[in-house]
Amino acid sequence: MTQPGTDGKEKWVYSFAPGQAEGKAAMSAMLGGKGANLAEMANLGLPVPPGFTIPTEVCALFFALGKKLPPELRDQVEAGLAKIGETVGAKFGDEQRPLLVSVRSGSRASMPGMMDTILNLGLNDKTVQALAALTGDARFAFDSYRRFIQMYADVVLGVDHGVFEDILENFKNLNGFGADTEIDAEAWREIIGDYNAAVVRESGAPFPQDTNAQLWGAIAAVFDSWHNPRAATYRRLHDIPDDWGTAVNVQAMVFGNLGETSATGVAFTRNPSTGANEIFGEYLPNAQGEDVVAGIRTPQPLTRAGLSMGTGLSLEEMMPDAFAELKAVFRRLEQHYRDMQDVEFTIQIGKLWLLQTRSGKRTTDAALKISVDMAAEGLITRDEAVLRVEPSALDQLLHPTIDSAAENDLIGKGLPASPGAASGEIVFHAEMAEALRAKGRDVILVRAETSPEDVHGMHAAVGVLTARGGMTSHAAVVARGMGRPCVSGAGTLRIDVNAGTMRAGARTFRAGDIITIDGGNGRVYAGKAKMRAPELSGTFATIMGWADETRRMRVRTNADTPRDARQARMFGAEGIGLCRTEHMFFEESRILAVREMICAEDIEGRRQALDKLLPMQRADFEELFEIMAGLPVTIRLLDPPLHEFLPHEDREAAQVAAALGMDLMRLKARVAELEEFNPMLGFRGCRLGIKFPEITGMQARAIFEAAIAAGQKTGAPVRPEVMIPFVAYRQEFDVLRAVIVDVAKAVEKETGVSLAYDVGTMIELPRAALRAEDIAKGEKGADFFSFGTNDLTQTALGLSRDDAAPILSSYLEHEIIAIDPFVSIDQTGVGELVRIGVERGRKAKPALKAGICGEHGGDPKSIAFFESAGLDYVSCSPYRVPVARLSAAQAAIRARMASPPEEIS
Repeated sequence: MTQPGTDGKEKWVYSFAPGQAEGKAAMSAMLGGKGANLAEMANLGLPVPPGFTIPTEVCALFFALGKKLPPELRDQVEAGLAKIGETVGAKFGDEQRPLLVSVRSGSRASMPGMMDTILNLGLNDKTVQALAALTGDARFAFDSYRRFIQMYADVVLGVDHGVFEDILENFKNLNGFGADTEIDAEAWREIIGDYNAAVVRESGAPFPQDTNAQLWGAIAAVFDSWHNPRAATYRRLHDIPDDWGTAVNVQAMVFGNLGETSATGVAFTRNPSTGANEIFGEYLPNAQGEDVVAGIRTPQPLTRAGLSMGTGLSLEEMMPDAFAELKAVFRRLEQHYRDMQDVEFTIQIGKLWLLQTRSGKRTTDAALKISVDMAAEGLITRDEAVLRVEPSALDQLLHPTIDSAAENDLIGKGLPASPGAASGEIVFHAEMAEALRAKGRDVILVRAETSPEDVHGMHAAVGVLTARGGMTSHAAVVARGMGRPCVSGAGTLRIDVNAGTMRAGARTFRAGDIITIDGGNGRVYAGKAKMRAPELSGTFATIMGWADETRRMRVRTNADTPRDARQARMFGAEGIGLCRTEHMFFEESRILAVREMICAEDIEGRRQALDKLLPMQRADFEELFEIMAGLPVTIRLLDPPLHEFLPHEDREAAQVAAALGMDLMRLKARVAELEEFNPMLGFRGCRLGIKFPEITGMQARAIFEAAIAAGQKTGAPVRPEVMIPFVAYRQEFDVLRAVIVDVAKAVEKETGVSLAYDVGTMIELPRAALRAEDIAKGEKGADFFSFGTNDLTQTALGLSRDDAAPILSSYLEHEIIAIDPFVSIDQTGVGELVRIGVERGRKAKPALKAGICGEHGGDPKSIAFFESAGLDYVSCSPYRVPVARLSAAQAAIRARMASPPEEIS
């Protein structure tokens, strides 16, 4: 909430200047990240141009008033402008000493390039003359004016920026100019005339000369940009709430385009790709900030060490005094914020100014190294180091890399902007990337340079390639944040988006051609390059070790094959939480026996077929038990409807009938007999075992015989967990538990070996959750619960996962739900059923083991919920195991932080 001002009215302007500010870093929800950090830097006495922030609450009010600013804001803004003017010795709109300002957005979450910015506001046909006279540099003044016209017309008046780019490029081509810096004052005057004519032509009105009108138009446009398509897409991709809104920052202009002693740049206090403790960044001499991040000009490195990534002089060499001051500022910011910082700066005639600082976006490798290093440096604790790494981003570490020993067809080289390697079809437009991704195709988005409008295409692509732009360009920053490999500034490639071609020397590549990019070294290859498996770093092991020490919940894996089980163990799985036995039945070597069992006309026929399957199942389970070497293994008995194993096409049916030696019509009749209108709620799970107990008996025998054999082979006793699926009634559980117990006794008698085992159930129906106390009660009740949240979500919401996409898309659009419930658990609905199931189950059996084996077991938000619900473990796919380990640790740390001291164990 905003605070009351000294006059009792709501305070809607928060001023800042070096040494004093009305805000601070902790006020980011109100002032946005940019405004809060500008205030914090001002309070630290750092060189921040004076300005003020209009808080996020005004953004909500702006939209509530039908995209109109509240009238009460005017007086406070005018007072804020006057305060800036007094500080810098200028006056807004004055024709002798005009105050020029920037108007920039700033949400509480970093959204680089997604919303709008306007620089040089306050220039018009008269104040530009005053600026030229004050600076003695007409070329600079008119260059600044043309930039303002282009930016303001695009953002506020809706004139496409391409209109101005075409005018500028045509002028340079006709007059022999190579770069913008070659254009003199008179030429800029002529170009400004063409720009003004374009504004009239495209908008129907002349460019505004009233500086107050300019300011209010800009403030409204920046608020309005909160809901532009690229910002909305970015929020959706990064789970940023729509109701946060943006603040607006109005700040005195400082100029990096005032000649060769001026510059603008972006820097990270540590390397955002590797995490190395070294300054990483770029600058452009005689330029403004947007030139760097837009990627229109390829900038130069800040340090001498960085010259290998670019050409020309480093800032360290060109402006050593300013660089030394910048280096000292970086140290101070890191010590203060206790995190790697992303800093925007301008140098105006040798004087350093800071325009922004924020926690820098980084790759996962960098996040791991920075966290471990800062813990070693004493800046943060181990728990804080664990919290600093985004769990979902660990997927980046599992990316393959290009096999350097293989012969690959190198066609170009650029800057290694975001690590990882990817192969895919060339696409030149974001929309096409999204369309092809929806069809399951891998694509590389290829652009001359990316802009914020491309964010949805970058998300859809497996990698990004640009001809222009540096290591801190839009493409590089966004790709790193998304975990996408990116090569930027590949200047030897000629990319013509309109023609749909990419030329590399004499070779031409078109949309649909396959290329490979390596974001770790900047190389581009023709075709699909040979890859090698990822290697996990030492810092990964360190963070995961700290995470394992602090987490309460165990992490298991969903694995049906030895390959999956081995992979999961390599990633740190502590057992198998779900082995789906039916997946083993689909293998070519055994599907015929399964079909024979299904088509048998009596119990003897079924037993004969099951006798063929028994050694296959036993061998499967034995190998899984051996791999897990004494760790818990939960095996779910046969779950899917039997018709899924039978052929449905005439040709395949004829082949199966011949192989089984049965009449084709009889096979078709059996298929028809098993067909269901709604198989998800039909003849499946425990219902199969109750009708055909011999199936349950075969599977139980295979499990127990395999457990004995594996235990004898490895020396690690095996205690299998047998899980009965789709239970709704205690009586269903009792019937099948009795079958399992009888088989266990028979195996013990035959082998002379005592078995230790548990029999539990999968809670995937609302009734089972509600009747959990009954299902767990007594010695013969369930020994464990495993929540099957995939089916529990379907049955609780009455929504088929296979048909949910259009419904959920509509619900997300209408804000009925905030997130897909199949991706992250519906905490207040399905989650409540989980809580009820755990509480009621443990009421009957306090030591009841409870876990979750649905897809939610690998989702960080869901894992945090499961921690609060008191589950003992989560189980997820092998490649999500590291994500789950880190998420479980973070959930445990946050739970301790939220608990009173006496509750912390």
